Amino acid sequence: MSTVKVFTFNPFQENTYVVADPSGQCVIIDPGCFDPSEKRELADYISSNNLKPVKLLNTHAHIDHVLGNRFVAEKWGLGLELHREDLVTLHSLPNYAHIFGVGTIEESPEPANFLKEGDKIQFGSTVFDVVFVPGHCPGHVAFINRAEEYVISGDVLFSGSIGRTDLPGGSMKVLMESIQKKILPLGDNYKVYSGHGPLTTIGREKRENYFLQPGIAESLS
Repeated sequence: MSTVKVFTFNPFQENTYVVADPSGQCVIIDPGCFDPSEKRELADYISSNNLKPVKLLNTHAHIDHVLGNRFVAEKWGLGLELHREDLVTLHSLPNYAHIFGVGTIEESPEPANFLKEGDKIQFGSTVFDVVFVPGHCPGHVAFINRAEEYVISGDVLFSGSIGRTDLPGGSMKVLMESIQKKILPLGDNYKVYSGHGPLTTIGREKRENYFLQPGIAESLS
């Protein structure tokens, strides 16, 4: 069984994930570590648990999810992996960081590999399926662990909410299609590790999430 560790970093309260396989290999997903204390917290966890990072993955390239990309890439010698359609998002970061009050940021490295629908990411015995779930932004992906029934969804589906669509490249219609066709069919028991907020399940969101209720969902898609 893999271990999913969540860190909540930066002023946006973004969830950074370290997923570790029993072999000791791990992947780092959406590193949002911004200041020195956050970077140290991430590094100390990996060191104290004798983990070996083997992948740096982005669900998407909004600023709060990539602030630690350069730190992770350089500290552990990893190449960035994200979807090609989110390159425009990644490249726009230096132009608008100040709008969010972040100021000067470390520019993310360029991707070493582009993720796409149908890819499998394996580390030790743990396997993620990559699914393309745009709508929040053009190149959003999610990582599904089918053997253990959980999904790392980024900013697609949250506990009680869904991703915003008012940023460049966002589309409510496309986002709702991604949720309805790629996320909800996984099954009610699936855990959802979101880009912000607490852990939830698909079943709970189908029952309680306003945006997924009959009539509401149809009006948004």
